[in-house]
Amino acid sequence: MLIANAFHPDTIALLDAHYDTHKLWLLPAPEQEQLIRSLSPVCEAVASASWATNPLIYQLPRLRIISCFGVGVDGIDFGITRERGIQVTNTPNVLNDAVADIAMGLVLATSRNLIQADAWARSGQWQNGPFPFGSSLAGKTLGILGLGAIGEEIALRALAFRMRVAYHNRHRKELPFRYCASITELAQSCDILLSMLPGGAGTEKIIDAQVLDALGPQGIFINVGRGSTVDEDALIAALRDKRIAAAGLDVYANEPQVPEGLRALPNTVLFPHIGSATVETRRAMGQLVVDNLAAYFAGDALLTPV
Repeated sequence: MLIANAFHPDTIALLDAHYDTHKLWLLPAPEQEQLIRSLSPVCEAVASASWATNPLIYQLPRLRIISCFGVGVDGIDFGITRERGIQVTNTPNVLNDAVADIAMGLVLATSRNLIQADAWARSGQWQNGPFPFGSSLAGKTLGILGLGAIGEEIALRALAFRMRVAYHNRHRKELPFRYCASITELAQSCDILLSMLPGGAGTEKIIDAQVLDALGPQGIFINVGRGSTVDEDALIAALRDKRIAAAGLDVYANEPQVPEGLRALPNTVLFPHIGSATVETRRAMGQLVVDNLAAYFAGDALLTPV
């Protein structure tokens, strides 16, 4: 078993307990190539983070399965896997609640200025006057860009806050929410635009200056999908020039690097990609990685093929 990168210690420990594991990321580049050559006659399976993997794994001629930790699989070269019949799995559904919770946390934090309120109380500024007002959620429209399984969980939480929900998807769904035919139309129609878009060439920088201008000076942008979907320079400019009110981000184009332009702005709430980062959720994701590999080696149907 080749483990391509350091995605989750508990899962890697499980793999160590079940298989003869080899850890590619621990080696310097020349030794990584040597390990790949030594494993070439025998290695059929790789465990990897879904969002990034080492391209050296595709040099394994007997590779038959990549079991990914994570949902978005933009780190996988599907041109190669499809051509060679390599199966790919991911870890969907078990993280829906955790990511939806973080999404609503960002909605609350940006609308009610919660991070700034905490700093206000700690600094003693309260003694000099009341904290500036935020905005209520009730009656506002949350526009969800990418209404998949996680997006639907976010919508349910928004309804509990007495919000309206609109969405844009590749395909319209039989749901009681307003459907918008384009991203720009969705941005124009909502108070808070929340992106759940996956990464990849088809969505790269699709949230651009035009979309942000459509959102408007009272609008808030939230991203818990993939950072690559946003033109970060355009977002920084829109926030700096007050063309949108605020942004709450859990993902960035070049993680773990967060642009200085975002870090310097007072109207941003920045999380370090913690959408699925609960003990319970990460363990459930790891168990799916292990269970998919067990199914492959037993000749059974994969649990969550991509």
